[in-house]
Amino acid sequence: MSQSTTQIKQQDGLFSSVTLRDLVAPLFRHRKFVLGAFWCIFLCSLAVAWLWASRYYVSRMQVVVQQERSDPAVSAGQSAAITSNKPVTMDQVASEIALLQGQDMLRKVADACGLGQQPSFTDILLPEDPKLRQEIKKERAAASLSKAIKAQAITTSDVIEVKYGRLGDPQTPACVLQNLSKFYLEKHVQLQRPAGSSDFFAQEAEKYQKELSDSEARLIEFGQKEGVAAPDVLRTSVAQQTATAIANLHQAQEAVAADESRIENLKKQLASIPERSVTAEVTTPSSLLLQNLQSTLLAAKIKRTELAVKYDPSYPLVREADEEIAKTEAAIADAEKAQYVNHTTDLDPTHTVLKQEEAKAEADVVAQKATVAALNQSIRSLQAKVVDLDAKAVKQGALQREAKANEGTYLLYVNKRDQERTSDALDKMRIGNVAIAVPPNLPLVPAHSPVLISIIGFALGICSGIAAGYLAEYFDPSFRTPSEVAATLSIPVLASVPRQAA
Repeated sequence: MSQSTTQIKQQDGLFSSVTLRDLVAPLFRHRKFVLGAFWCIFLCSLAVAWLWASRYYVSRMQVVVQQERSDPAVSAGQSAAITSNKPVTMDQVASEIALLQGQDMLRKVADACGLGQQPSFTDILLPEDPKLRQEIKKERAAASLSKAIKAQAITTSDVIEVKYGRLGDPQTPACVLQNLSKFYLEKHVQLQRPAGSSDFFAQEAEKYQKELSDSEARLIEFGQKEGVAAPDVLRTSVAQQTATAIANLHQAQEAVAADESRIENLKKQLASIPERSVTAEVTTPSSLLLQNLQSTLLAAKIKRTELAVKYDPSYPLVREADEEIAKTEAAIADAEKAQYVNHTTDLDPTHTVLKQEEAKAEADVVAQKATVAALNQSIRSLQAKVVDLDAKAVKQGALQREAKANEGTYLLYVNKRDQERTSDALDKMRIGNVAIAVPPNLPLVPAHSPVLISIIGFALGICSGIAAGYLAEYFDPSFRTPSEVAATLSIPVLASVPRQAA
């Protein structure tokens, strides 16, 4: 009994004196399991690291959810947007997450990034119709995206983090999130404001701009065709000229009437005043006449004497000479009895002045009548011109009103178009109830470091090898040391033979 107790104590001393060699010995004994487990884990980690992790890229973006803004009025003055201080609820965040995973947007994203164009071994099961085949592939790509795109709200914040990872080209996840953010903002624009309002106002502005250009062209053509630029102004000027011409006509008519009355008066005065008047009266005797008559009588007597010599007293020539002598003697007798008065006359100055005034008045009447006729013709021409300018002014006024109305409508639609463009720009610039706080990035490094995965795989391989060695030791039923024999069989070990020696 004492010997057994001694042996047990010896065995307890052996267990208590276990060394590092004893701990490492099972690993060496089962080194095949250790190395197999190590290389299996390490090679799997290397395969995961360099065949998957090194080619797996993840793109991320963050969407911040806000209360809807009040768009500022588009005007020349300063204005500020009215913001709301109401907190964002979780329901709103959940709604935005659901909107981000909408199938319609994912189909557009898959189409934009060409995800439905990639061939697959399952394509042999698809229909032969190319369009239907393409739609099914897009639907599959959208379904795959809905599973792969992870959108979740960051705790205690109004930010939604969206990430998408894919094996292969890093451009693909970046393209997916970039197009998703684009279509997502466009969806918000469509939900917040009527679709196509900006295009409608742009079309209307373009339409009325063309109408304004046409009306302005017609206005210019009217001025060039009619040869008048401002009929309103010209009409006022011509009306003033017409009034002046009418006043001059009345003055000319009054002058004609005055001159005619003057001519009648002058004629009455001329009728009572002789044209010439006696200026000198001289009385002269008839001695000179007597001398002339006596000379004539002497010549007649001489002539008769000569005729009497040749002819009979009854001859006609002789009788004529006798008659001439008798008449001359009678004239001499009358001249001896008569006295002669010489009157000297000249033009009457009053008659001359009146005659000149009459001639002047008649000339003035002719001139005034010509002036009246010219003024009448000028007035008729000016009146016709006023009527014509009035009609042209009416036409031009209609064209101006049309141009003004088109200009007002054009400016109205331009203002509306600019407002819609401003709203679109504000939405695109992330000034809405949602905003892309962090835009999608192009991943330049893999999402998981292959070196780190290799190191972790190396460490896991070591741990797995050690665990495999100890497990193999645990399940191995053979005795390896004398202490194990003594402890298990409770008998003393007298000698031990190494395995190699055996």
